[in-house]
Amino acid sequence: MNFQEKEALRVQSAEKLGKASGVILAEYRGLSAVEIAQLRVELRKVDAQAEVIKNRIVLKAVEKDKPEYGSLSELLKGPLCTIFAYGDAAAACKAVLDFEKDHPSFKVAGGVVDSSAVGPAELKALADLPSKDVLLGQIVGSLVAPHRGLMGVMNGVSRQLVQVINAIKDTKSE
Repeated sequence: MNFQEKEALRVQSAEKLGKASGVILAEYRGLSAVEIAQLRVELRKVDAQAEVIKNRIVLKAVEKDKPEYGSLSELLKGPLCTIFAYGDAAAACKAVLDFEKDHPSFKVAGGVVDSSAVGPAELKALADLPSKDVLLGQIVGSLVAPHRGLMGVMNGVSRQLVQVINAIKDTKSE
């Protein structure tokens, strides 16, 4: 591979780092091509992408273009698969860790999520969180709950008033 090809790969990697909300590095030694393809399919479902890129090229992309991913440089040792999470980083973490459970030779090394370095333990904690949509739904539900309670109380008062008036009407009609 000549210098121009390496430089093009570096620029391409830097663009992917720029678009990604999170990057996960995992050792893929011992996986077959079919298993890696299976990982890629699972990641596509959650708007993420797995690529095997030379560590030196990723390191150069981080050094020259994306210094906020500088913590990746310590992890770039050995045969690594670089996983770019473009959508919800938590969903990508969950997909990667689920794949790791099924394939013991696949080991998550760590990564960067929202410009913060994370290790395997933090990635697991992130994966255990509910999805962004579920969290937003819970927030909206907690905001609406007091209003619904107030509405129920207000409706209850008027309902009881109607029942009292009906009871008075029934007693007078007898």
